[in-house]
Amino acid sequence: MYIKRYLFKALVSHLDSSEISIIIGPRQVGKTTLLLKLKEYLEKRGEKTLFLNYDLDSDRPFFASQTELVNKIKLFFGNQKGFVFLDEIQRKENAGLFLKGLYDMRLPYKFIVTGSGSLELKEKIHESLPGRKRLFYLWPVSFWEFLNFKTNYQFEGKETEFLKVEKTFAKEILNEYLMFGGYPKVILASNIFEKKIAISDIFQSFLEKDISLLLQVEKTESLSKLVRLVAHQQGQLINYSELSSNAGISQPTVKKFLWYLEKTFILARVYPFSRKRKEIVKSPVVYFKDLGMVNFLRGQFGLLPAEINTSELLFQNFVYQLLTEKIENTLWALNYWRSKDKAEVDFVIDKGISFFPVEVKYSDLSQLKIPRGFISFIRKYQPKKSFVINLTLKDQLTKNDTRINFIPYYQINEIFEN
Repeated sequence: MYIKRYLFKALVSHLDSSEISIIIGPRQVGKTTLLLKLKEYLEKRGEKTLFLNYDLDSDRPFFASQTELVNKIKLFFGNQKGFVFLDEIQRKENAGLFLKGLYDMRLPYKFIVTGSGSLELKEKIHESLPGRKRLFYLWPVSFWEFLNFKTNYQFEGKETEFLKVEKTFAKEILNEYLMFGGYPKVILASNIFEKKIAISDIFQSFLEKDISLLLQVEKTESLSKLVRLVAHQQGQLINYSELSSNAGISQPTVKKFLWYLEKTFILARVYPFSRKRKEIVKSPVVYFKDLGMVNFLRGQFGLLPAEINTSELLFQNFVYQLLTEKIENTLWALNYWRSKDKAEVDFVIDKGISFFPVEVKYSDLSQLKIPRGFISFIRKYQPKKSFVINLTLKDQLTKNDTRINFIPYYQINEIFEN
């Protein structure tokens, strides 16, 4: 069973570029599977391919130097065009310089490379490969990819219409995604027991491989405890002092670990929006890149949203994911807003010359009820438009010359129109 990934088309369109295509993202989100699909696609087109994985003992000697690798490639391709796939490159020391040397040889080969969410890989690639590479980020399976997989791709291009018409099935699919998230191994597991084993293995692999590799430590108990504590503050202001006390580590270490968790794509910090005084300007809010992971860390993996007392925050994290998918390749910023008198708005999308608030409500709204914090923001900033994302209600009204759009989560594209 294969879950189609939207990134595939973008990678195909980059195959004719001489730049190195580099796919990075969290561990176990399907990077190797995507490489194999690209390999299969190219071979059907009659192209020559070679696949090498740094994790395989039989392949590793060819990563020892550029000469060793080029000799291997020439054995297969000669001096003719070919496509070379290098998997798990983050384990190679000085990976960026290694790839730079290959690119600068001006060989007739196209390199497509993957690496997990390794800080070492990211930073060295940025330093070593300016103008020589394009980064492609592969995240856990998105809600839209999940929806199409669950409906056997019958409604591709008509996802919004499907969710609007098939309300009962739509709710089931949303609940399943809110419970289990988007790691392919979890999605493809046949029952809850197997899904729990899968998510536990993914987290353990992250600790043992990514974090141990980056921090050069064998014992990761402190970080494991910290990330579980952070999961309980998901969607809320991060309290560094409280985390430090409960985890038994210093505040500088807390901030250092959070930085590593962000660079390895486990979580992301969202910072406050501020243009006026008497507003929160420092404390971030944390969201997780995968809903199944945050549920696992909170000890609620496999529970229905209705059984979770933080379902509102879980849905908020879900909307965060939908929003970041849309602004990922833009210069827009995603913030939250909170005043010192505790008025708040879940998200503010800042386009630079303009901005607008987005509030999230995990409910089937039946009336146009405007949250107090939302009204406070509108009075202060008078944006031209604003949005309240909910489960089903589609309507609008105007308040203080601001158009307030109530939209279901599956029509979130409307936020980015006009």
